[in-house]
Amino acid sequence: ECILSGIMSVNGKKVLHMDRNPYYGGESSSITPLEELYKRFQLLEGPPETMGRGRDWNVDLIPKFLMANGQLVKMLLYTEVTRYLDFKVVEGSFVYKGGKIYKVPSTETEALASNLMGMFEKRRFRKFLVFVANFDENDAKTFEGVDPQNTSMRDVYRKFDLGQDVIDFTGHALALYRTDDYLDQPCLETINRIKLYSESLARYGKSPYLYPLYGLGELPQGFARLSAIYGGTYMLNKPVDDIIMENGKVVGVKSEGEVARCKQLICDPSYVPDRVRKAGQVIRIICILSHPIKNTNDANSCQIIIPQNQVNRKSDIYVCMISYAHNVAAQGKYIAIASTTVETAEPEKEVEPALELLEPIDQKFVAISDLYEPIDDGSESQVFCSCSYDATTHFETTCNDIKDIYKRMAGSAFDFENMKRKQNDVFGEADQ
Repeated sequence: ECILSGIMSVNGKKVLHMDRNPYYGGESSSITPLEELYKRFQLLEGPPETMGRGRDWNVDLIPKFLMANGQLVKMLLYTEVTRYLDFKVVEGSFVYKGGKIYKVPSTETEALASNLMGMFEKRRFRKFLVFVANFDENDAKTFEGVDPQNTSMRDVYRKFDLGQDVIDFTGHALALYRTDDYLDQPCLETINRIKLYSESLARYGKSPYLYPLYGLGELPQGFARLSAIYGGTYMLNKPVDDIIMENGKVVGVKSEGEVARCKQLICDPSYVPDRVRKAGQVIRIICILSHPIKNTNDANSCQIIIPQNQVNRKSDIYVCMISYAHNVAAQGKYIAIASTTVETAEPEKEVEPALELLEPIDQKFVAISDLYEPIDDGSESQVFCSCSYDATTHFETTCNDIKDIYKRMAGSAFDFENMKRKQNDVFGEADQ
């Protein structure tokens, strides 16, 4: 919502942004101080002194990293919101196999050195990576007999004779699919996802992911500033009492006895419970640790993916870990967040394989959230509702939702060029 209000302001729309919370970013905020997090999860005794100063903590409620070459970074660069943020590269990406974790090989050299595969498999995997890197959907010479629109990904794996373990980490740790449904779909999207991964990796070398200092809550604030510079109005702590409709179309929002009139409305599912349906649940467990995760080479940030096949599930389990190095925790402390799509009546049991990797855990905070999606596209009502944040650990699905809402609102496809700041705009601050 903050990104869209920023983009709409740059595009010359009059924007009023209301939030019932006293902080920016709704569900995707970072909670500070630490006392506030304990309160939020009804742990009334509050944090022990060993946790250091409460103000040193900024804990994300929804863990996600940015793909270095992905859509959100592109949005940040085009709108120049990058000037309000500092990023660090996440130190490594790991995948779980047979109870152990291994670094995800993503370059030819790493593939040849990895313990995940045997000697011959490495050669075949390397050939596959070269094929993907050279693949260009506009140049049939690069297809090697693969039809991007009709050949399934299962057949592509078969063509390179890749075994089940390699298929697991390619699909889940490189292409970042949450389930195996993609195997029987045309291979083009998977090939593009693996390309995005390796291009993102190529930018910084350690992993394809970035993370902002001071936590993800900095992102919505950055876009809120963009909106304000272009004349958008922001109101925090503003309750929304009613959404006013006339002839099935939104005309305004009522708050504390006043009505703010509008032609279009963007909101998250919590504001329009009658316009959304439940599409599942996600469990997220925030864990505070006093040590880096074992077998990650003492990384102060990393991602671990547990492919569903490895733990007899339908969807993957993710772990995102960040630490004091990102100004989100007290000195010497680490925050690891395990998340997955809920499949059973005992969600906490489902993330056990992830929690075992994190032991010993100083404190756990368990959140189970319903996932909602809008029941219509908003074209009649002009009420455009976003989808809840899913279990993935990067922003690509969120960016697809943003582009989709933009298209439904504006009637034309989302174009990054429209997001460029006008050169003669008033930046609202001295050029640094």
